[in-house]
Amino acid sequence: METAIRRDMILDVEVVDLLNHQITMEQQASSKYLAMASWCDQRELRNSASYFYKQAEEEREHMMKIFKFVNDNGGSAMSPVATEVAHEFESLRAIFEASLDAEIEVTKSIHHVFKTARKVGDFTSEIFLQWFVTEQAEEEEKVRDILDLIGLMEDMPLKMIDERIPTE
Repeated sequence: METAIRRDMILDVEVVDLLNHQITMEQQASSKYLAMASWCDQRELRNSASYFYKQAEEEREHMMKIFKFVNDNGGSAMSPVATEVAHEFESLRAIFEASLDAEIEVTKSIHHVFKTARKVGDFTSEIFLQWFVTEQAEEEEKVRDILDLIGLMEDMPLKMIDERIPTE
């Protein structure tokens, strides 16, 4: 059996480095969301826990999508390591605010990779990243809507607020 020769990398090296950083960011986001889900589960905030478990899985899917993209295009994806993740939060509002902060951080990073791909003429990566740009806008909007809901209902019992957190 002949050894398959790996095709030349069609991605820009600088963009691959940024994509590997993005892989780590997506893994970190997934780990943060698992910690948030656990906090909610411990307080029997079932809808919020379900929301964060779903978000954790989504971030892992994003990580894997980028990981495969890098490898499929001749690059070398690096397996990420999650660093220290907070497991304690002051309130449900604080968790969703931390979630929004994390989404904004990921959005800024995606935009940076996208701009770099465009600047260096890595059209393959630029086209690939367009989906992530749209996805991040949707993710931020979703969390902002939940924070608006929490703000409107802040005088209500926590369980009543949790019942209105979307799980889809």
